[in-house]
Amino acid sequence: FRTNTAGREIMKNKFVGLGEVLWDLLPERTCLGGAPANFAYITTLMGDQGIVASRVGEDSRGLEALRRMEELGLDIEHVQTDRQRPTGTVKVELDGAGVARFDIAHPVAWDSLEWNSDWQHLAEKADAVCFGSLAQRSEESRSTIRRFLGATAPGAVRIFDVNLRQSYYSHEILADSMRLADIVKLNDEELPKIMNLGGLPHKDELSSAQRLIGAYDLKMVCITRGSRGSLLARGKDSSEHPGFRVHVADTVGSGDAFTAGLVHEYLQGASLGLMNEVANLVGAWVASEAGAMPSPKRGALEHSLAEIR
Repeated sequence: FRTNTAGREIMKNKFVGLGEVLWDLLPERTCLGGAPANFAYITTLMGDQGIVASRVGEDSRGLEALRRMEELGLDIEHVQTDRQRPTGTVKVELDGAGVARFDIAHPVAWDSLEWNSDWQHLAEKADAVCFGSLAQRSEESRSTIRRFLGATAPGAVRIFDVNLRQSYYSHEILADSMRLADIVKLNDEELPKIMNLGGLPHKDELSSAQRLIGAYDLKMVCITRGSRGSLLARGKDSSEHPGFRVHVADTVGSGDAFTAGLVHEYLQGASLGLMNEVANLVGAWVASEAGAMPSPKRGALEHSLAEIR
C-alpha cells in the first residue's frame, strides 16, 4: 500500500514486466537488466508494485538475479527457473556518447517462458503489463506472452515496448503485438523500420504515429528521440518534449524508465504534457546513472518528480 494526501492507504497498482531478465555485461561492470525487469523496477520506485514475470537459469547468475531483484524491492514470486538453459546475458558495447550496442546470448532461460496457473492468476490481477519484441524470438515464449495478455482483465493497460534487437523481430511479431496493445512505445530509429515492414508510408513522426493508432486501434503511441526528448500521440492530440540535459553515464535502461514513468502517469489520468514531462525526467535520471536499475540517492528522484507537479 501507499498513502495518499489524506493519509489513507490506497492499493498500489500492479505493474508486470513480462519477458526477459538478463545480465548486461558492460566493459567495466555487470548490471542486472532486461527491459521488462527495468520497467518493473522503476515503477516500484514510483510507488507502484513492480512484478517480474520472467525465467532464469538454475545457475549462479540466476540465483544472483533473484537475490538482486528482491533486494531492489521487486516481487519475484512469479520468476520461473530453468534447469536446462542458462540465465540470459547480453554483451554491451558503449560508444563515445554512452549509447549502447548489444550482443544477446541465445538460447537462454527466458526463451522458455511457461504458461501455468500462477501466471494465469497474475495476468488477471495486473493493472498494467509491459512486454516487448525480444522475448518473442522463440515460439514457446511468444505463445506464453500472447496467452498472458489474453488473460488480463478488461481494464488492464497493455504496453508494447518495441525493442528491435539484432534479427529478433519480424513484421508478424510486431503487427500481432501492436494489435494486442493499448500503448506502443518505440524510438525514432525504429519507427521508419516498422512503417516500412508494414507497408505504411512514413512522412513524419506525428503522421506515422497517428497512422499506427488508426491501423491497430491504439490508445497512444510514444516515440522517444534520445537526448532530444519525445513525442506522444493520442487520437488527434499530441505532445512534444525537448528532453532534459544530463551528463550521460550510459543509456542502458533509460527507455524502459521512460516507459515506466509514462504508464505510471497514464494510470493516474495525467495529461499528455505531464505524462511526457515525467517520462522524460525518469528516463534522463537513469541515463545519468550507471546501469539500468540505479539506486536513487536520498529521495532525489521523488524530489524531482514533486517539483514538476
